[in-house]
Amino acid sequence: MSSLAHNQKPQDLDIDAEIGHRLVEVKIGVVGLRSVRMGLFQLAYALAARPHSEGFLVLSDVAVTPERLNREWQHAASVLRPEMLNRLSLCIEDNGRFSGIPRNPDPETERVLSDVVAMERTHLGPHFARPDSSYVVTKILVYQWLTSDKPVTTGWLVRTSGFSYPTIAHVLKNLGSLIERASDRRVRLRWFPKEEFIRLLDRSNRARTSTRFADRSGEPRSPQSHVRRLEELHPPLLAIGGVLGAKHYFADLDIVGSPRLDLSIHCPRGHLDLDFIEKLDPALKRIEDPLEPANVVVHAVRHANALFTPREGGLFWADPVECLLDLYDAHLEAQAAEFLRALQNARPSTP
Repeated sequence: MSSLAHNQKPQDLDIDAEIGHRLVEVKIGVVGLRSVRMGLFQLAYALAARPHSEGFLVLSDVAVTPERLNREWQHAASVLRPEMLNRLSLCIEDNGRFSGIPRNPDPETERVLSDVVAMERTHLGPHFARPDSSYVVTKILVYQWLTSDKPVTTGWLVRTSGFSYPTIAHVLKNLGSLIERASDRRVRLRWFPKEEFIRLLDRSNRARTSTRFADRSGEPRSPQSHVRRLEELHPPLLAIGGVLGAKHYFADLDIVGSPRLDLSIHCPRGHLDLDFIEKLDPALKRIEDPLEPANVVVHAVRHANALFTPREGGLFWADPVECLLDLYDAHLEAQAAEFLRALQNARPSTP
């Protein structure tokens, strides 16, 4: 019976775990083949240093199809030595079950892999399901429609979203007549009617991972005070959204003050690092009740390009669509509708 109590993360190997003769590398939330390729070669290097070990690359919440994973395995097989390849396996974890390429793991190995995956998830903080490709790609298209309106290539959507060409093509097909295709194959939203926006809002409630914090001191600091402290801490990949972000893009937004601070953190690989909250304000404690008022809310931005805007004083501004979703999330429907109208009125027009 395996036990992680006897496992030490190997100091001389760039992998997640070494348990007996098994070397394990875990990738959670993979949306492209580059991470798979890097993981396989990480294990190959580790196996070279452990000639009597087996290597297992475990993919959990993977958004790459089995067909493409099989093709990637064949590419790896064409460059790795047979002796190395015979000790290497690619394993896909789905709800606790494992399937393997080129072979399935035995029951004992499954228990080992399950333990390592669980351990790696605790390091990631809040559990992330795989990103909702339809939501992410649609949100990016709405962002482009509101801020530029220039058609974009499928390659741009791949780089910005982090999803593959087949996934992008599937989402575009499902959007149907909302998509306008240029003669050079670039695409853009033709329009985005109210009912589609309501559908995007509904999907965002499930697709966006938001973590809420309330002040337990009885004397909560203002959002502006928290922002000044964040400028001193300067945590990476963090942007200001919500009311403060919306007022950056539309200064005449009809609201006095800010009921809470909305922050967006870029974590395309699913690693939500919230350690900065303790340094920001020790009185902030995580809350689970969605009806309890929050002082700070952190939203995970899952697309590959964060779409953040540099901000004077440090940090970033979240993109306008993210700010708009924050307003709806805070139940500021009137201000959200006003902000959306302002974005639509300022929208550039491309022939």
